[in-house]
Order: sequence, then structure tokens, then C-alpha cells
Amino acid sequence: MTTSGPPGEEPRQPRDGDGDLPRYEPPPSVGKLMIWVLLFFVAALAVVLGGVYFT
Repeated sequence: MTTSGPPGEEPRQPRDGDGDLPRYEPPPSVGKLMIWVLLFFVAALAVVLGGVYFT
């Protein structure tokens, strides 16, 4: 019998510290993505309008 742990022990589950197993995050929801896009455009608009105002 070839086991990596003591007999009767459950197989080891992946944890946060495991670097050998690939972990993937789910993609952002459409609503959260739209909030980030809107935030980016508001910040860009503020930079452009501030540059126009102060020149």
C-alpha cells in the first residue's frame, strides 16, 4: 500500500499557502466591471476638465 500520509488520515486539501496548485479567481460580475469603467471615465474627465480650467 502506498500512501503519502499516516493510515486513516484524509487526503490533504489545498490551502491558501499552497503554491503548487493553480488557483483562479472568478471573473468580475458585469455590474462591478461597469462601476470600474465608470469610475475610470469620471477620473479622466476630472483630469481633463481640471487641465482646461487651470490653463
